[in-house]
Amino acid sequence: MAHAGRRRGVTRPFLTAEWRHLLMVNWRVPPAVLAPLVPRGTELDCWDGSPWASIVAFRFLRTRLLGVPLPGYRDFDEVNLRFYVRRREGREWRRAAVFVRELVPHRAIAWVAQLAYNEPYRALPMRSTIVSQGAGGALTFAWRRNGQWESVGARVDAAPQPCDPASNAAFITEHYWGYTRQRDGGTIEYQVAHPPWRVAPARDVTITADIASLYGSAFADIMAQAPDSAFVAEGSAVTVYRPRRVG
Repeated sequence: MAHAGRRRGVTRPFLTAEWRHLLMVNWRVPPAVLAPLVPRGTELDCWDGSPWASIVAFRFLRTRLLGVPLPGYRDFDEVNLRFYVRRREGREWRRAAVFVRELVPHRAIAWVAQLAYNEPYRALPMRSTIVSQGAGGALTFAWRRNGQWESVGARVDAAPQPCDPASNAAFITEHYWGYTRQRDGGTIEYQVAHPPWRVAPARDVTITADIASLYGSAFADIMAQAPDSAFVAEGSAVTVYRPRRVG
């Protein structure tokens, strides 16, 4: 069975990797907070009547760029803040993530993503701890900013299971496109192919960070509240295709 989101006719990916141990912490967000960030030609995608935003922290493993492994840059952490949009292409709704901020530990990775996609990457020192305990465990992802370590973490008590297609977890994980606003105000689209992920609920979520300076004061107000959902996805191999301009 082909990976979900696979685009016909594409034979050469831009990037391949594995995304593993994905901690996804999610909030309902007022549309007015996200509206200024929506790329041209797209609209907010909603679940249960609301737009959502997520802090997603995960391990980026076995990375290849244009099929070539880059020594020293294959395995690393990423922490991002994203929200969800959609765009109609013919009869199809393409459901996508838009990134507010992406943190990685290497300047070269941030530079390539900025150059190729205009994605809002920032390079910072990072570290992670992933502890397995029976069917569950604990995850912590940390980054050093302004002389301080900040982090997001949670615990898991169950083995991952397939998502109910109507669930919040399916909505959060099954966005197989990305849209990015360009410097001239236009929009690029790129596809991300992977199979549906199995997930497990997360509890005891902790976020230790200056959210206002990292993501903006509007997000700080939202993330001062308990998340509306949180879970860990086990992840899979992932293919990211070349971007194309759509607006």
